[in-house]
Amino acid sequence: MGSAFPRLLSPLRVGSVTLRNRLVMGSMHTGLEDRDWHIDRLAAFFAERARGGVGLIVTGGYSPNREGWLSPFACAMITEADARRHRTITDAVHEAGAKIALQILHAGRDSEVPISVSPSAVPSPFSPFVPRELTEEGIQNTIADHARCAELAKLAGYDGIEVMGGEGFLINQFLAPRTNTRTDQWGGSTANRQRFAIEIVRQIRAAVGDNFLIMFRMSVAEFVEEGQTFDEIITLAKELQSAGVDVINTDIGWHESRVPTIATSVPRAAFVGYTARLKEHVTIPVCAANRINMPEVAEEILERGDADLIALARPLLADPEWVNKAAESRVDEINTCIACNQACLDHTFTGQTVSCLVNPRACHETLLQLLPTRSAKRVAVVGAGPAGLAAATGLAERGHHVELFEAEDRIGGQFDLARRIPGKEEFDESIRYFRSKLEITGVTVHLNTRVTAEQLAAGDWDEIVLATGVRPRTLDIPGIDHPMVLSYPQAVRKERPVGKRVAVIGAGGIGFDISELLTVEASPALNLEEWQAEWGVTDDDHALGQLTTRKPTPAVREVTLLQRKTGPFGTTLGKSTGWIHRAALNAKGVTQIGGVNYERIDDRGLHISFGENREGRRVIEVDNVIICAGQESVRDLEDQLETLGGRVHLIGGADEAKELDAKRAIDQGTRLAATL
Repeated sequence: MGSAFPRLLSPLRVGSVTLRNRLVMGSMHTGLEDRDWHIDRLAAFFAERARGGVGLIVTGGYSPNREGWLSPFACAMITEADARRHRTITDAVHEAGAKIALQILHAGRDSEVPISVSPSAVPSPFSPFVPRELTEEGIQNTIADHARCAELAKLAGYDGIEVMGGEGFLINQFLAPRTNTRTDQWGGSTANRQRFAIEIVRQIRAAVGDNFLIMFRMSVAEFVEEGQTFDEIITLAKELQSAGVDVINTDIGWHESRVPTIATSVPRAAFVGYTARLKEHVTIPVCAANRINMPEVAEEILERGDADLIALARPLLADPEWVNKAAESRVDEINTCIACNQACLDHTFTGQTVSCLVNPRACHETLLQLLPTRSAKRVAVVGAGPAGLAAATGLAERGHHVELFEAEDRIGGQFDLARRIPGKEEFDESIRYFRSKLEITGVTVHLNTRVTAEQLAAGDWDEIVLATGVRPRTLDIPGIDHPMVLSYPQAVRKERPVGKRVAVIGAGGIGFDISELLTVEASPALNLEEWQAEWGVTDDDHALGQLTTRKPTPAVREVTLLQRKTGPFGTTLGKSTGWIHRAALNAKGVTQIGGVNYERIDDRGLHISFGENREGRRVIEVDNVIICAGQESVRDLEDQLETLGGRVHLIGGADEAKELDAKRAIDQGTRLAATL
């Protein structure tokens, strides 16, 4: 196979299974697992990734009993009827040439059901219920349930199982002093705390025999107080190998960790060092994971000998053809995961079906299809932001004749701003992808072209798509035109110098981004050592939970972030990433003032007051004021094209300017492309 990634694409024997390459699709809970009537959709989801070239797929986590449900009536593998239903999945994946393993996941104290259990009655921040401490009989039954679940997975046609032993779920709860306060043979010493995990593997191996793959997923860096030391993690890996594990799939952190692990601000392959150190102590294959999103990164890891396999999860949401594109040296065509979490983890944590911001078809393969059109149309798309790019490339992929008009000298729209924010550099990959996609699909692109309504009306277009985006909202504050005032695009693009003292008006997502931008000289994400110091990450083998004291770099500016409403800041930020941004601003000493009225701006700075009676007036003496107080839709062409009726379609920010919502924009663009 002629490719720039020979190691990545070479076959590997793992246990009794030969994989066609070193790419593992890591486990993700999509929400489709939990209901029997979604099994065909789940099979289609996996089959598309199998056709895309991945070697091994790992399912979302299935509980071995009802006590281990993640949520009420969540997915489980308990009966032979469950196993028979899964034949739909395993047959589809095998037909496409890949192997597949079922992940066994017992949630323990993280379960959202009242019958939850744990090694000790230690509450979880994710459940309203205090777990019941397992008795000796309960422990033995739970171990047996894991073995039975593995037997059923084999009956269902799976090539193996993955035991979830990390991320703070039940097995990890036994391993860590944080959640295991027992004094019997299942707690206390390292050997006692590890007994549960080892016994589960032993009984699974006895139940399934030698010709069945057993993977174990373990957190090699926990990032929680009173977690395991790395010495203990190495000891566990050796014992698991002796007990019958064929592959160790490394995992990073617990869900309650206060170190970012998979957000876009985390450097690529930030945690591979832990995997490499573990690999030195075992002879079975080891799989690296977390923030590996492009083939060159994966190839470098394998070339250095840091791992034997590479696990990708969200990157295969973003692009199911990731492996095939790497194999065919079409890397520029990869729709890269930007680690935004907005449609994957944020959906998981809010009970929605998982998808992907840059690929809305993910988990909707049977519902959202870009099928060849029977009647090609001439379509004009105005605006090359996320919505316009998704619509233009989707329409052209179906066979329509598309021309894209953009007033700026580059494509990207709001993504072009986002890529300049520290920790959001990955958004540049999306622009690269769309640039490649425009060329491949044959879209005619007109840059530096502010097309008029008259030109559009005279163009004999069958359809016109207005994706003209948003403009910053202008506030009615005396002095808003003062030279010290900048809009957020001006600040991001560095169109004018910004002084050392800055007030930021508006504490939504943009206000947080601007505040982070202003406090750093360069992105911490570009320097792994600085990033580790920023978050208190250590490679000390004896440090509990791999944590040390945080040493943030000092802020380069004095920033004050303000909002009109009272209450906490950042409540509209992402469910899984908002805490990261709040912690980052706190570490940089950003002053946050809520419940303010903006009185005026003058040479002294920003004048504010508080409350309905405008009491407590004060002046924030600053060099600049940056406005991040929302956006308004750009719809100038809509009214002018009213006579064209249904031929005009409004999408993205032009349709709705509430916050900046690239997820909705790309979804709208893709769905419009599928229906025209």
